[in-house]
Amino acid sequence: MDPSSAAGPTPPGTRAAPPVAIPTTLRDAIVAAARAAVPEEMCGLVVGSDPPAAGGRALRWVHTRNAVASPYAFEVDPTDLVRVSVEVDERDEALWAIVHSHVASPARPSPTDVRQAFYPDALHLIVSLAASEADPATGGPSLRAWWIVDGAVAEVALAVVP
Repeated sequence: MDPSSAAGPTPPGTRAAPPVAIPTTLRDAIVAAARAAVPEEMCGLVVGSDPPAAGGRALRWVHTRNAVASPYAFEVDPTDLVRVSVEVDERDEALWAIVHSHVASPARPSPTDVRQAFYPDALHLIVSLAASEADPATGGPSLRAWWIVDGAVAEVALAVVP
């Protein structure tokens, strides 16, 4: 299935989610931000043309401050979140994904990530910097996509495209 199809991914609890795609430039910027934030978790947002479930495309990465400045948790700085939300509304775009890194653990949502998933229309992208979690294709940090809706978690296949 074409990752950019209009069908878009489906949140957990309904049926299998089709894959989504992000441009290589976004992936590279996200990984660079994760590496630069060590020893703390990094966070940010991917802005899209529409929400992923509506077939939206990932357009750009917006790095935000981690309000808790921790190696074990993240919280998008409220000032950054308001700024990006206003910009997204003004440009008729959508919050496509919430992004954060795990410094030493797998790129899977932690129980805290699941409890604090407040945007059901957005994917959650997690970067793992753990050497044991390296991407088999590139040897670099792994980047995985997840739906987190009402406590249900489902992985979404993530393609990196030119």
